[in-house]
Amino acid sequence: MCTACACGTADTTSAQVETSGGTAYQVSGMTCGHCVSSVSAEIGKVGGVTGVQVDLASGSVTVSGAGFSDGEIRAAVEQAGYALVDAVPASTS
Repeated sequence: MCTACACGTADTTSAQVETSGGTAYQVSGMTCGHCVSSVSAEIGKVGGVTGVQVDLASGSVTVSGAGFSDGEIRAAVEQAGYALVDAVPASTS
């Protein structure tokens, strides 16, 4: 069961939008597709974000774009009800 949103699902799929490069973040507490949607939607509202790629299995979120800060991403993740663990530059491929 989803502990963050209590939606009752145990979906292990991930929603992905293709990006290249960006910043990778570890998000704790995501357990289902609804969690992925919530985090993606909140991060997508941050000014300068052009892409969000979420991998539910690893808890990683890669954000591409320019002009946003780690603090803004942290606030968006917290608004969705989750916690940002850390941020590292993602390799461009």
